[in-house]
Amino acid sequence: MKLVIQLVLWIVIFFLGYLVFNSIYEPIKFNKLKEARYAKVIENLKDIRQAEMAHRTVTGRFEGDWDKLVRFLDTAQFTLTQRRDTTVMDEEYRKTFGVDQLKEIVVIDTLGKRSVKDSLFGGSDRYKRMMIVPIKGVDAKFELQAGTVAKNETRIPVFEARIAKDIVLKGQDKDLINQEKEIVGVDEVPGPYISVGSMEEVNTSGNWPLRYGDAE
Repeated sequence: MKLVIQLVLWIVIFFLGYLVFNSIYEPIKFNKLKEARYAKVIENLKDIRQAEMAHRTVTGRFEGDWDKLVRFLDTAQFTLTQRRDTTVMDEEYRKTFGVDQLKEIVVIDTLGKRSVKDSLFGGSDRYKRMMIVPIKGVDAKFELQAGTVAKNETRIPVFEARIAKDIVLKGQDKDLINQEKEIVGVDEVPGPYISVGSMEEVNTSGNWPLRYGDAE
């Protein structure tokens, strides 16, 4: 009977030890997987931001439709220009005072055009997949919106691309995911989404910390 009790006690000790180990190891494993997935997602968000900024440069606005944004990248071109300073005769001054005087002006020369997709992505076609969440086993696309916000009585173009952490962390412990959605701190991705841009303010930055790359 004594031997049985000792055996049961050892089983209980091993079980409790396993629970303690698991309570420490699971968050470590979760954080390692989380950071790997976040890094992949953020690389796509950086590509999306580049595409949107190019769209605004060429058209004056952002695009909220994935198909249209990809078609833009397939066909659009940047105009290449060169800025130079020069001097010319100030005709108004001469007419007013009857004296010759030179004035400095800036001349913008058009040098040619270059494909937007080649400028941003080189020979890669990854822009055609940038809207797809790059996590194995996750079948989802980033949410994309575009519009304008009012600032000093002017409508300014804005956009936002985002994905819920629930989707990025699919298959992981729900309690740890819920904790992650509430997390704050300068070295963390705050809130329930990983995002770039904003539909509420003029902002094209990402909400990730510096360790994932430049958010500006």
